[in-house]
Amino acid sequence: MLLELTDRVVVITGAGRGIGRTIAEAFLRERSRVVALDVSTEALTWFEDAREQAGLSGGAYACDVSDTASVTSVITEVVTEHGRIDVLINNAGVMGEGLVSEIDDATWDRCFDVNVGGVFRMCRAVAPVMKSQRSGRIINAASFAAIVPSIGSAAYAASKAAVVQLTRTLAGELGPWNITANAYAPGMIPSGINTFAEMDPQAQGRLLDTLTLRRWGEAEEVADLICFLASDASRYITGTLVDVSGGKLATQLPQRGYEIAGLDA
Repeated sequence: MLLELTDRVVVITGAGRGIGRTIAEAFLRERSRVVALDVSTEALTWFEDAREQAGLSGGAYACDVSDTASVTSVITEVVTEHGRIDVLINNAGVMGEGLVSEIDDATWDRCFDVNVGGVFRMCRAVAPVMKSQRSGRIINAASFAAIVPSIGSAAYAASKAAVVQLTRTLAGELGPWNITANAYAPGMIPSGINTFAEMDPQAQGRLLDTLTLRRWGEAEEVADLICFLASDASRYITGTLVDVSGGKLATQLPQRGYEIAGLDA
């Protein structure tokens, strides 16, 4: 399947590191015009080098998604430079841990201001552009925590569940202009905001036992999905949440399948 993403103007938040960086790298390989955003351009030095080596237009911008003025300024500059925005990927996010009885206001507010407010501000800024061109793809980072939260993740899980509902609302509001909006829910993918790969073997094993595909996910597997959702191949998919978790909790006790197969978990 040819995704035909060449020359598409793709805006990616939180592109400096982790899954965001992998997503940006994937779109560079697809020959898109990638606009990489992060809170500081220092995190995007790698991107400018890669973009220039590939001979592609695009750019790196500092953008604080929790600040309306910052978002508005960047989107205005991008439209001035490129004339359109074909794809918006709201990848930027923060963790917020703590039991409900113990979590402080600042942690709770930060989760919602970035994880939900950031998506809202970016979509609000980009929607008029996509409406004027009568096309667009909006792709928002949720989390498996939006489906099944873990103990101590109330702020993070609630914010990601809000992203799912915001995405569905966007799909309904923007559908008349041929704009799709979808969310994706990565499962256990080691990155800079979690400690999966650094846990002791017993703790890792307990978590891996919840996966139908008993291994950590890879950022490239998330990027593959996002490239598909950004393409015309996904043109009839909107308002949905796509689970990218390796079958986390798809069945009860998935490790039983490995036992039956006679394979070591």
